[in-house]
Amino acid sequence: MSSLKFVDICSGGGGMALGLEQAGFHPVLLLDDKQVTCETLRMNRPTWNVLQTDLLGFKPTDHRETYDVDLLSAGLPRVKSSATAKRVETGSELRLLEAAVYLAHAVQPRALLIENVPGLVDSEAFQAVRTFIQKELEHLGYGFHWFILNAEDFGVPQDRKQGVLIALKRQYFDNFRRPAPIDAQHTTVGQALHASMSARGWAGADAWAAQADHVAPTLVGGSEKRGGADLGLTGTKKAWARMGINGAAFADEVPGPDGVQESDKSGSPLKKLTVDQAAILQAFPTDWIFAGKKTARYRQIGHASPPPVGKALGLAIAAALRA
Repeated sequence: MSSLKFVDICSGGGGMALGLEQAGFHPVLLLDDKQVTCETLRMNRPTWNVLQTDLLGFKPTDHRETYDVDLLSAGLPRVKSSATAKRVETGSELRLLEAAVYLAHAVQPRALLIENVPGLVDSEAFQAVRTFIQKELEHLGYGFHWFILNAEDFGVPQDRKQGVLIALKRQYFDNFRRPAPIDAQHTTVGQALHASMSARGWAGADAWAAQADHVAPTLVGGSEKRGGADLGLTGTKKAWARMGINGAAFADEVPGPDGVQESDKSGSPLKKLTVDQAAILQAFPTDWIFAGKKTARYRQIGHASPPPVGKALGLAIAAALRA
Protein backbone atom coordinates (compact mmCIF):
# COMPACT_ATOMS: atom_id res chain seq x y z
CA MET A 1 0.00 0.00 0.00
CA SER A 2 1.35 3.45 -0.87
CA SER A 3 2.57 5.65 1.95
CA LEU A 4 0.41 8.42 3.32
CA LYS A 5 1.57 12.00 2.77
CA PHE A 6 2.07 14.61 5.47
CA VAL A 7 3.23 18.17 6.06
CA ASP A 8 5.12 18.80 9.30
CA ILE A 9 5.35 22.33 10.71
CA CYS A 10 7.59 23.56 13.52
CA SER A 11 9.59 20.41 12.83
CA GLY A 12 12.47 21.17 15.20
CA GLY A 13 14.96 18.35 15.50
CA GLY A 14 12.64 15.94 13.70
CA GLY A 15 11.17 13.80 16.48
CA MET A 16 7.58 13.91 15.27
CA ALA A 17 8.53 13.60 11.60
CA LEU A 18 10.79 10.63 12.28
CA GLY A 19 8.06 8.86 14.24
CA LEU A 20 5.54 9.48 11.48
CA GLU A 21 8.01 8.17 8.91
CA GLN A 22 8.37 5.01 11.01
CA ALA A 23 4.56 4.73 10.92
CA GLY A 24 4.55 4.72 7.11
CA PHE A 25 3.99 8.40 6.33
CA HIS A 26 6.02 10.31 3.73
CA PRO A 27 6.70 14.03 4.26
CA VAL A 28 6.08 16.33 1.32
CA LEU A 29 7.25 19.40 3.28
CA LEU A 30 8.88 20.08 6.64
CA LEU A 31 8.95 23.63 7.93
CA ASP A 32 10.94 25.30 10.70
CA ASP A 33 12.26 28.80 11.24
CA LYS A 34 15.67 27.91 12.70
CA GLN A 35 18.73 27.28 10.55
CA VAL A 36 20.25 24.73 12.93
CA THR A 37 17.12 22.55 13.06
CA CYS A 38 16.80 22.62 9.28
CA GLU A 39 20.45 21.53 9.09
CA THR A 40 19.62 18.61 11.39
CA LEU A 41 16.73 17.51 9.19
CA ARG A 42 18.78 17.76 6.00
CA MET A 43 21.76 15.93 7.50
CA ASN A 44 19.61 12.97 8.50
CA ARG A 45 17.22 12.90 5.56
CA PRO A 46 18.82 14.56 2.51
CA THR A 47 15.79 13.72 0.37
CA TRP A 48 13.28 15.47 2.61
CA ASN A 49 11.88 18.78 1.38
CA VAL A 50 12.91 21.12 4.23
CA LEU A 51 11.92 24.79 4.18
CA GLN A 52 13.40 27.32 6.58
CA THR A 53 10.77 29.97 7.12
CA ASP A 54 8.49 31.47 9.75
CA LEU A 55 5.14 29.70 9.92
CA LEU A 56 3.43 33.07 10.41
CA GLY A 57 4.56 34.12 6.94
CA PHE A 58 4.12 30.78 5.19
CA LYS A 59 1.84 30.81 2.14
CA PRO A 60 0.58 27.36 1.10
CA THR A 61 -0.34 28.74 -2.32
CA ASP A 62 3.42 28.98 -3.02
CA HIS A 63 3.85 25.30 -2.09
CA ARG A 64 1.22 23.30 -3.92
CA GLU A 65 2.60 20.04 -2.52
CA THR A 66 0.91 20.92 0.77
CA TYR A 67 -2.52 20.43 -0.77
CA ASP A 68 -4.29 17.07 -0.75
CA VAL A 69 -2.16 15.63 2.05
CA ASP A 70 -3.37 12.99 4.47
CA LEU A 71 -1.97 14.64 7.58
CA LEU A 72 -0.82 18.02 8.87
CA SER A 73 1.33 17.53 11.97
CA ALA A 74 2.44 20.25 14.34
CA GLY A 75 4.71 19.75 17.35
CA LEU A 76 4.31 23.37 18.36
CA PRO A 77 6.30 25.38 20.93
CA ARG A 78 4.65 25.01 24.32
CA VAL A 79 1.81 27.44 24.88
CA LYS A 80 2.14 29.10 28.27
CA SER A 81 -0.69 29.79 30.69
CA SER A 82 -1.17 32.00 33.70
CA ALA A 83 -2.42 29.90 36.60
CA THR A 84 -3.49 32.93 38.60
CA ALA A 85 -5.38 34.64 35.79
CA LYS A 86 -6.67 31.28 34.49
CA ARG A 87 -6.06 32.28 30.94
CA VAL A 88 -3.58 31.56 28.21
CA GLU A 89 -0.93 34.22 27.88
CA THR A 90 -0.68 35.85 24.49
CA GLY A 91 2.66 35.42 22.76
CA SER A 92 4.46 33.86 19.85
CA GLU A 93 3.52 30.31 20.94
CA LEU A 94 -0.20 31.08 20.79
CA ARG A 95 0.18 32.84 17.44
CA LEU A 96 1.90 29.74 16.05
CA LEU A 97 -0.93 27.53 17.28
CA GLU A 98 -3.44 29.81 15.59
CA ALA A 99 -1.33 29.76 12.41
CA ALA A 100 -1.35 25.95 12.44
CA VAL A 101 -5.15 25.95 12.60
CA TYR A 102 -5.41 28.50 9.78
CA LEU A 103 -3.05 26.36 7.69
CA ALA A 104 -5.29 23.35 8.28
CA HIS A 105 -8.19 25.53 7.19
CA ALA A 106 -6.32 26.34 3.98
CA VAL A 107 -5.03 22.89 2.96
CA GLN A 108 -7.73 20.75 4.65
CA PRO A 109 -5.76 17.58 5.34
CA ARG A 110 -7.71 14.43 6.10
CA ALA A 111 -6.21 14.52 9.59
CA LEU A 112 -4.61 17.16 11.82
CA LEU A 113 -2.23 16.34 14.67
CA ILE A 114 -1.30 19.01 17.23
CA GLU A 115 0.97 18.04 20.13
CA ASN A 116 1.49 20.45 23.02
CA VAL A 117 1.17 20.80 26.79
CA PRO A 118 -1.23 18.48 28.67
CA GLY A 119 -3.31 21.48 29.71
CA LEU A 120 -4.33 21.99 26.10
CA VAL A 121 -6.63 18.98 26.54
CA ASP A 122 -8.48 19.68 29.75
CA SER A 123 -7.33 22.81 31.57
CA GLU A 124 -9.74 25.68 32.11
CA ALA A 125 -6.92 28.02 31.12
CA PHE A 126 -7.02 26.60 27.58
CA GLN A 127 -10.79 26.52 27.10
CA ALA A 128 -10.70 29.55 24.80
CA VAL A 129 -7.99 27.88 22.69
CA ARG A 130 -10.00 24.66 22.35
CA THR A 131 -13.10 26.67 21.42
CA PHE A 132 -11.14 28.61 18.79
CA ILE A 133 -9.79 25.41 17.21
CA GLN A 134 -13.16 23.72 17.04
CA LYS A 135 -14.94 26.84 15.79
CA GLU A 136 -12.41 27.24 12.95
CA LEU A 137 -12.48 23.60 11.85
CA GLU A 138 -15.84 22.09 12.81
CA HIS A 139 -17.73 23.57 9.88
CA LEU A 140 -15.13 22.04 7.53
CA GLY A 141 -16.23 18.59 8.63
CA TYR A 142 -13.69 17.73 11.30
CA GLY A 143 -14.33 15.81 14.48
CA PHE A 144 -12.01 16.09 17.44
CA HIS A 145 -10.21 13.64 19.73
CA TRP A 146 -8.47 15.27 22.72
CA PHE A 147 -6.30 13.16 25.02
CA ILE A 148 -3.07 13.03 27.04
CA LEU A 149 -0.29 10.52 26.46
CA ASN A 150 2.75 9.83 28.62
CA ALA A 151 5.87 8.96 26.63
CA GLU A 152 6.93 6.48 29.32
CA ASP A 153 4.09 4.21 28.15
CA PHE A 154 5.68 3.94 24.69
CA GLY A 155 9.20 2.83 25.55
CA VAL A 156 10.60 6.30 26.25
CA PRO A 157 12.60 6.31 29.53
CA GLN A 158 11.04 9.59 30.62
CA ASP A 159 7.97 10.89 32.44
CA ARG A 160 6.77 13.15 29.65
CA LYS A 161 3.07 13.97 29.41
CA GLN A 162 1.88 15.37 26.10
CA GLY A 163 -1.44 16.93 25.20
CA VAL A 164 -2.70 15.73 21.82
CA LEU A 165 -5.40 16.85 19.43
CA ILE A 166 -6.32 14.57 16.55
CA ALA A 167 -8.83 16.19 14.21
CA LEU A 168 -10.21 13.96 11.47
CA LYS A 169 -12.61 14.52 8.63
CA ARG A 170 -15.97 13.08 9.64
CA GLN A 171 -15.76 9.98 7.44
CA TYR A 172 -12.65 8.86 9.34
CA PHE A 173 -13.54 10.08 12.83
CA ASP A 174 -15.22 6.95 14.17
CA ASN A 175 -12.35 4.77 12.94
CA PHE A 176 -9.79 6.36 15.25
CA ARG A 177 -8.54 4.65 18.39
CA ARG A 178 -6.05 6.42 20.62
CA PRO A 179 -2.72 4.58 20.93
CA ALA A 180 -2.61 1.97 23.68
CA PRO A 181 0.45 1.78 25.98
CA ILE A 182 3.10 -0.68 24.84
CA ASP A 183 5.60 -0.47 27.75
CA ALA A 184 3.79 -1.31 30.97
CA GLN A 185 7.03 -1.85 32.92
CA HIS A 186 8.61 1.46 31.81
CA THR A 187 12.25 1.66 30.80
CA THR A 188 14.44 3.21 33.50
CA VAL A 189 17.29 5.68 33.07
CA GLY A 190 19.71 2.98 34.20
CA GLN A 191 18.43 0.51 31.63
CA ALA A 192 18.50 3.09 28.83
CA LEU A 193 21.97 4.47 29.56
CA HIS A 194 23.88 1.49 30.97
CA ALA A 195 25.53 0.68 27.65
CA SER A 196 26.71 4.25 27.08
CA MET A 197 27.79 4.76 30.70
CA SER A 198 29.99 1.65 30.47
CA ALA A 199 31.29 2.37 26.93
CA ARG A 200 34.70 3.55 28.23
CA GLY A 201 35.00 0.81 30.82
CA TRP A 202 33.64 2.58 33.91
CA ALA A 203 33.78 -0.02 36.67
CA GLY A 204 30.88 1.62 38.53
CA ALA A 205 28.42 1.55 35.65
CA ASP A 206 26.51 -1.49 36.95
CA ALA A 207 26.02 0.03 40.40
CA TRP A 208 25.01 3.36 38.90
CA ALA A 209 22.46 1.73 36.58
CA ALA A 210 20.93 -0.17 39.51
CA GLN A 211 20.54 3.12 41.40
CA ALA A 212 19.01 4.93 38.41
CA ASP A 213 15.91 2.76 38.64
CA HIS A 214 13.26 5.31 37.60
CA VAL A 215 12.24 6.96 34.37
CA ALA A 216 13.78 10.37 33.81
CA PRO A 217 12.01 13.61 34.67
CA THR A 218 10.79 15.54 31.65
CA LEU A 219 13.66 16.83 29.56
CA VAL A 220 13.31 20.53 28.87
CA GLY A 221 15.19 22.29 26.12
CA GLY A 222 15.06 25.66 27.84
CA SER A 223 14.49 29.09 26.43
CA GLU A 224 16.48 30.61 23.61
CA LYS A 225 16.79 33.70 25.85
CA ARG A 226 18.69 32.02 28.71
CA GLY A 227 22.13 30.47 29.15
CA GLY A 228 23.56 27.03 28.55
CA ALA A 229 22.02 23.59 28.68
CA ASP A 230 21.00 21.95 31.95
CA LEU A 231 18.39 19.47 33.13
CA GLY A 232 15.85 21.86 34.58
CA LEU A 233 14.83 23.62 37.75
CA THR A 234 16.00 22.86 41.30
CA GLY A 235 13.36 20.22 42.04
CA THR A 236 14.11 18.40 38.81
CA LYS A 237 17.85 18.50 39.49
CA LYS A 238 17.22 16.91 42.90
CA ALA A 239 15.37 14.05 41.18
CA TRP A 240 18.35 13.60 38.87
CA ALA A 241 20.74 13.65 41.82
CA ARG A 242 18.87 10.75 43.40
CA MET A 243 19.79 8.81 40.26
CA GLY A 244 23.45 9.81 40.50
CA ILE A 245 23.26 12.55 37.87
CA ASN A 246 24.50 16.13 38.12
CA GLY A 247 21.83 18.10 36.30
CA ALA A 248 23.68 21.44 36.30
CA ALA A 249 25.34 20.94 32.90
CA PHE A 250 26.40 18.38 30.32
CA ALA A 251 29.71 16.59 29.88
CA ASP A 252 31.55 16.06 26.61
CA GLU A 253 32.25 12.40 27.34
CA VAL A 254 30.95 9.46 29.37
CA PRO A 255 32.94 8.31 32.44
CA GLY A 256 36.31 6.65 31.90
CA PRO A 257 37.47 3.46 33.69
CA ASP A 258 37.94 5.34 36.98
CA GLY A 259 34.66 7.23 36.61
CA VAL A 260 36.30 10.51 35.58
CA GLN A 261 34.68 12.75 33.01
CA GLU A 262 37.53 14.97 31.82
CA SER A 263 35.30 17.90 30.89
CA ASP A 264 33.59 17.93 34.32
CA LYS A 265 35.33 20.46 36.58
CA SER A 266 32.52 20.64 39.15
CA GLY A 267 34.14 18.37 41.72
CA SER A 268 30.80 16.62 42.24
CA PRO A 269 30.74 12.83 42.64
CA LEU A 270 27.62 12.82 40.49
CA LYS A 271 27.98 12.06 36.78
CA LYS A 272 26.95 14.44 34.03
CA LEU A 273 25.01 13.27 31.03
CA THR A 274 26.23 13.88 27.50
CA VAL A 275 23.99 15.41 24.87
CA ASP A 276 23.99 12.06 23.06
CA GLN A 277 22.63 10.44 26.22
CA ALA A 278 19.87 13.04 26.37
CA ALA A 279 18.92 11.95 22.85
CA ILE A 280 18.74 8.34 24.08
CA LEU A 281 16.39 9.44 26.87
CA GLN A 282 14.25 11.10 24.21
CA ALA A 283 14.33 7.75 22.34
CA PHE A 284 16.02 9.03 19.21
CA PRO A 285 17.93 6.34 17.30
CA THR A 286 21.68 6.53 17.91
CA ASP A 287 22.37 7.35 14.25
CA TRP A 288 20.22 10.51 14.33
CA ILE A 289 22.64 13.45 14.24
CA PHE A 290 21.94 16.91 15.67
CA ALA A 291 23.57 19.96 14.11
CA GLY A 292 25.08 22.81 16.10
CA LYS A 293 27.03 23.26 19.31
CA LYS A 294 26.20 21.59 22.62
CA THR A 295 23.44 23.93 23.80
CA ALA A 296 21.78 24.09 20.38
CA ARG A 297 21.87 20.31 20.10
CA TYR A 298 20.35 19.81 23.55
CA ARG A 299 17.60 22.35 22.90
CA GLN A 300 16.57 20.46 19.78
CA ILE A 301 16.44 17.24 21.80
CA GLY A 302 14.63 18.69 24.79
CA HIS A 303 12.01 20.44 22.65
CA ALA A 304 11.33 17.39 20.49
CA SER A 305 8.43 14.99 20.61
CA PRO A 306 9.92 11.52 21.22
CA PRO A 307 9.84 9.53 17.97
CA PRO A 308 8.04 6.50 19.52
CA VAL A 309 5.12 8.76 20.45
CA GLY A 310 5.01 10.13 16.90
CA LYS A 311 5.09 6.58 15.57
CA ALA A 312 2.24 5.45 17.86
CA LEU A 313 0.12 8.44 16.84
CA GLY A 314 0.98 7.91 13.19
CA LEU A 315 -0.04 4.26 13.27
CA ALA A 316 -3.35 5.17 14.91
CA ILE A 317 -4.05 7.89 12.34
CA ALA A 318 -3.05 5.64 9.44
CA ALA A 319 -5.36 2.90 10.69
CA ALA A 320 -8.26 5.37 10.82
CA LEU A 321 -7.58 6.74 7.34
CA ARG A 322 -7.25 3.28 5.81
CA ALA A 323 -10.18 1.59 7.56
